[in-house]
This record gives sequence, C-alpha cells and structure tokens, in this order.
Amino acid sequence: MVKRTFLLVAAGAAVLLSACASFQASETERASAARANPAAAQQQLVDRAVNTIAEARTDAAFGNAPDLLRRARAVLIVPSLVKGGFIVGGEGGRGVMLARNDGSWSYPAFYTLASGSLGLQAGVQTAELVMFLMSDEAYQALLDDQLKFGGQASLAVATIGSGVQGATTPQLDADIVIWSKAQGAFAGLTLEGSAVTPWTEGNTAFYGQPLDPAVILSGGARNPGADRLRQALNGDLTS
Repeated sequence: MVKRTFLLVAAGAAVLLSACASFQASETERASAARANPAAAQQQLVDRAVNTIAEARTDAAFGNAPDLLRRARAVLIVPSLVKGGFIVGGEGGRGVMLARNDGSWSYPAFYTLASGSLGLQAGVQTAELVMFLMSDEAYQALLDDQLKFGGQASLAVATIGSGVQGATTPQLDADIVIWSKAQGAFAGLTLEGSAVTPWTEGNTAFYGQPLDPAVILSGGARNPGADRLRQALNGDLTS
C-alpha cells in the first residue's frame, strides 16, 4: 500500500512538473512573440475596431450611424467592453480614438474605458461600443482626461443600441452619442461612473515611441496598420 501510494504521488508530481514546464514554455513563447512584434496586441485591437464600425453602420437600431460618422469630431471605438463579477464587479475595455482633421481621419490613439461597481452582480456581459464625439467640448474633455460619465453635467449624452440601458433616439445637438451592442447575463450596459483615460503603453507600442494622444490625434503620428480602420470610418473599405 505504501509503495502504491508513493507511485501515485510520484506520478502526480511528474504531471505537475510537466504542466509547469509547458506553462513556462508557453510564457517564453509569448514573451518572444511580444519582443518580435511589440505592437501585436494593439494591431489586433485596431483590426477588431474595423469590425465594430461595420456592425454599427449596419445595425437597424442605429440607422443614422453613417451620418454621425460624417459629422463627428472624433470617435472612440471599444471592440470588447467586459462587465462581470460576483458581489464586486466592474467593467472595462481597451479602445482606439480617431479625430477628424480637415476632413480626414487621424491615426488612432489608444484609450481605456473603465469603472468599478459594488453590488449583487453575477455573470459576465460583453459589449461593443462606439462613442461619437460630436462637439469640440466633448473632444477636449477627453483630451484633458476629464471625461467621466455622470460627472459631466455640461455635456449632453444620447445612447442607443441593443445593449444600452435607457437607450434614446440620438439627439441632433448631443455632445456625445453612444452606440452599443451587448450580450450576456446583465439586462443592459450602463456607463455611469465610467472614465476614459489614455493607454500610454498602447500608444508607445504601436508607434514605437511615447506620444501624447493630442499629438497623435492632431496628425503627428502614422502607422499603416491603421489604414483599414481609417477607410472603414470613411465608408470606403473594399477589402
């Protein structure tokens, strides 16, 4: 019996060591891939933003998305906003922001949309989100790191989409119009208390140098990896 127990323990240890070695190898591979292409995660985010814009354009609940894109001062696109937890929950996601300068779209600056919440929550919800910044005031608030939902009494916000609580028809004079499409256990998505802040590491990785979002959005940076996204915003994406 002792011998059998010893053999079982030894076998278990061998499996554990093998799993650890496999995990370490995977981590090494990921680290090597990150060194070879430090902007891989950012490029993936940009590529997913193309699909999110396409969905917003074709969503029957948001029929005026193309018109909003033509008039917007800037857009913030979050391809995956995640909300979930038990007792203590939160929501967050990475996104890209592009601004219109003299009729053309800038290259993207990377941002984080995040908030914390406390309550009896269970399950996980994911959502796609496009934020249309329709006024210079809304655009400047985001550049100044002062865009927090629920704390901007001077900015009018209109929401629409299948995943937004209290969705309304977009007002023509709203400073910010939000489209969202959500899935999951929660009844709907609310951005109350959420804040938008720059993702400094994302900007550095994508452009190879630390750049302020204002520099990027004013046309001071380029990366061909975002050309398809800029085309998608113009509605002339052909491939």
